[in-house]
Amino acid sequence: MSAAEIQSLHVQLAQLNTKIETDEKSLNQFFLVVMGSFVMFMQCGFAFLEAGAVRSKNVVNILIKNVLDCFLGAIIYWAVGFAFAYGDMPDKDSSAFIGSKYFFSIYHEEYENYRANWFFQFVFAATASTIVSGAVAERTQFGSYLIYSTFITAFKVYPVVSHWGWSNTGWLTASKITSFHFAGSGLVHCCGGIAALVGAVFIGPRVGKFETVGGVKRSNNIPGHSVPVASLGAFILFLGFLAFNGGSVLAIVDGKTDNGEALAKSVMNTIIGGAAGSIFAISINLIVAIIYGEPQYWSLLVCINGGLAGMVSMCAACDALNTGAAFGIGAIAGLTLFWVSTVLKKFQVDDPLDAFAVHYGGGVCGILLSPIFAEYGIASVPGCVDQEDNFLETWNAACPANQIIQDQATNIFECDYYAYKQWTWNLIGLLAITAWTGAICIVMFGTLWYFDLLRVELDVEIRGLDIKKHGEPGYPTAAYGHGWDEEGSAEAATPFGGLGNAGGDLGRRDVQSLMGTPGFYERPSDGGLLSLAQGYMASHYKKSPSVSDKPRKSLQSQGEINRALEAVEEDQF
Repeated sequence: MSAAEIQSLHVQLAQLNTKIETDEKSLNQFFLVVMGSFVMFMQCGFAFLEAGAVRSKNVVNILIKNVLDCFLGAIIYWAVGFAFAYGDMPDKDSSAFIGSKYFFSIYHEEYENYRANWFFQFVFAATASTIVSGAVAERTQFGSYLIYSTFITAFKVYPVVSHWGWSNTGWLTASKITSFHFAGSGLVHCCGGIAALVGAVFIGPRVGKFETVGGVKRSNNIPGHSVPVASLGAFILFLGFLAFNGGSVLAIVDGKTDNGEALAKSVMNTIIGGAAGSIFAISINLIVAIIYGEPQYWSLLVCINGGLAGMVSMCAACDALNTGAAFGIGAIAGLTLFWVSTVLKKFQVDDPLDAFAVHYGGGVCGILLSPIFAEYGIASVPGCVDQEDNFLETWNAACPANQIIQDQATNIFECDYYAYKQWTWNLIGLLAITAWTGAICIVMFGTLWYFDLLRVELDVEIRGLDIKKHGEPGYPTAAYGHGWDEEGSAEAATPFGGLGNAGGDLGRRDVQSLMGTPGFYERPSDGGLLSLAQGYMASHYKKSPSVSDKPRKSLQSQGEINRALEAVEEDQF
């Protein structure tokens, strides 16, 4: 082969390598964008879950918070959040505490795959912020929401802890001892969970949630308005968690590791962990009810939260667990959920979504149990060493402990990958995340509470936030009703559109129109819409000249009228 031909082959090989590198980069960017899109779709899941778990009078309030978690969060994470989290400066002494580069995407060309990584990390930041909204639902001032959401997403809360554990220079990462924060069991969920607890404590319980009867403290059930809506949100979250955990491999094409296998293992373990958490949570809920002689229910909401807690626990090390370990950790997370939720109620902390129990409880299980049950964890240490705790070089070259032999570590206690050191390092990380997030949130929520900016007025909380704060009811009753009876006949047709605007002009006009229809006074009360209209009439039109003075032959009993009027006052039509 001539020199020219050899030179040509070298050129072609170089071009091929360049093409492979370009394709690899494109595939990895595509992977992050697709996985990030599914994680962003989790905002829809949180929105439906929270909307279904609150009362209908507060649906708009909870939904707009989830929308702004995305849009407000995107702006502030672009401006400063990503810089605090991943703004390493390799050319200088980088901070192990906080980043300091890439504000407003300046100099982002130095960061490989910047835009794809920014998007993927942004949706994680938005998740940490969204966790809090469920814990303080139905009673939070909207302005205070904007403040705490901004702090959590962009400033001194989530970006700082994510820098510790995921940045190349963060103090949790820089050590030779690895920590289990693969998909953010501590960095996302424990961070969001402790912020949710602090917020719930400072804002206090919803009106009517707790009471003392005969010297005994009691927790009252305040049901959400739609279990089907909540369950839809749960299924969206279950789907999103597969991308949340699986996407944390960060690259699908890597010449060094088998990322495809890691992705598949992460997804499978997430499913198994979530399933175990759900089954054990609903089971312990039923068993405790039997033991204490309480009503026995197969609770859908407990089933949902157990599944979420199990999946949260998988965020620590779903890429490093065998299936049995995933099942065990998920099961413990489900039991922890029930226990934490019960304890919070004992202390009269009102968390409508059990956000703290799900995210902090599940996160702690993942952080503390993964170093024990992970491959080459505490339970597997004997597989790496002999009876004298010396390394077995021939046993398994993939064992992290064996990788240190070349660095003169002759005993397992000298090994930086030693499982007990990993567990201790995870505990230190958990305590640091809890202390930092808790301290910042205590100052933030405490300041809002001190200046009376945290909670809405009592009458607004009782009547609902949607109309007063947003001018948009989630279910406008004026849009309900039709001009047909159930058989499809127009005989009973009325222009009655809705009574939801109790005491408002629209409600009165509708009732007045209904009263003007033929046969209104002769129709017997059926306890339905007509009955409510008659009760409303009795309250507002007794002496009105616009109302006919015909005898009201079919008015209900006084008790029925009173119930109708109470419904008007409570906007319950």
